Amino acid sequence: MNPLIVLAVALIACATALFTTPYVRRLALNVGMLDATGERRMHDQPKPRIGGIAVYLGFALALFSALGYLISTGQLPHAGHIKEDLGTLHDIIGIIFGGTLILMVGIWDDVMGMSPRAKLLAQALVAGIAMLYGFQIHYVTNPLHPGGPPLYFPEWFTIALTLVWYVGMMNAINFIDGLDGLLSGLTVISAASLIAIDLMRGHAEIALILAALAGGALGFLRYNWNPANIILGDSGALFIGYVFATVSIIGASKTAFAISLLVPLVVLALPVLDTAAAIVRRTRAGKKFYEADRGHFHHQLIFRFGLNVRQAVLLIYAVCIALGLVALYLTSGYAPLRGA
Repeated sequence: MNPLIVLAVALIACATALFTTPYVRRLALNVGMLDATGERRMHDQPKPRIGGIAVYLGFALALFSALGYLISTGQLPHAGHIKEDLGTLHDIIGIIFGGTLILMVGIWDDVMGMSPRAKLLAQALVAGIAMLYGFQIHYVTNPLHPGGPPLYFPEWFTIALTLVWYVGMMNAINFIDGLDGLLSGLTVISAASLIAIDLMRGHAEIALILAALAGGALGFLRYNWNPANIILGDSGALFIGYVFATVSIIGASKTAFAISLLVPLVVLALPVLDTAAAIVRRTRAGKKFYEADRGHFHHQLIFRFGLNVRQAVLLIYAVCIALGLVALYLTSGYAPLRGA
């Protein structure tokens, strides 16, 4: 696949998000879909909170446009690579379908409100549908014998591990969404890092999906940068977490090294570690792990170290860029799975 198609997908997604975000904002204002101020909030005025719709629209339109172009030009599917091309169609359509479901969950929470238990159940349900579609973590390469056969998991372990992966990733991304421009910018940086890794490994399909996500987030960032006119809300955070979780699973099925699932964890180490720390912190304090507080890393940069919102966000951006470079270095010496 021509890398220019990956760039075109990012541009289409970015332009779509730039165009649709003001309309999504107007919709939110007209029907009262606002994120209220409060002790745990970092903004002092209510803000529209369904910005994830704009990111999703850019993502979906860009991928459908790419599929239409590839099919109409005879590049997908074509003789000699029919199995691989049908797999690409399967994965892209599947990730859009699952992304649509989790977006609906997020919109419901943004508009109507959901209890933590109901939200967790809805996330698990979407993860289950994704597993039925084929997005599962079946095996890892034996770290003691990298050139040997992979280690396959029992079916029950595959289901449990994949469920934890999906729910954990969606909530880690959701927890980090606490400052203007933080999650949308982090999404652009993390997706760009993974795009470079996937293009280097020959996984153009995954790079295409990530380009759509990066472009949608970049277009939305224009309106989400401090002081933000609109925020992602659960609709955006859960959708972004779902996409990152799914592309990681797709990549793991194509890569023959033991750290394949660790690469996205390196790129997204900040939200993952911040979520783990929050769970430990709240448990020790006798609170439920999903109770919001101001103990997150980005909060500490502001309240403990005296940074303003923009300074804190830019510092986190720098950390994410460094983590992306580390992930790129870790993957530079490994080869793709034969036949993938």
